[in-house]
Amino acid sequence: MRTLIVAEIDTEKSNELVTSGQMPEVMGRMMAQLRPEAAYFYPLNGHRGFTLVVDVDQESSLVATMEPLWMQLGAKVTVTPCMSADELRAGIEKLRG
Repeated sequence: MRTLIVAEIDTEKSNELVTSGQMPEVMGRMMAQLRPEAAYFYPLNGHRGFTLVVDVDQESSLVATMEPLWMQLGAKVTVTPCMSADELRAGIEKLRG
């Protein structure tokens, strides 16, 4: 299932990771684990933030996906199922019966 993950990272926690030099390692592990098809990084509500588009194969895998964001980054996370334009068209076609 294609999933949109929006994360607002805790500033204090991320400042510690940046200052200690651990931020590239933490983000690298996260990117390697999630293998996003798209990733965007930007300021969000005055904090560091990012949006990832990832494929979540099972709903239960969301637990392992979200925990590092909460535990290591202190992030506020929003998870939303999403689809491409082609997938939307296919879904609309199914409505026609």
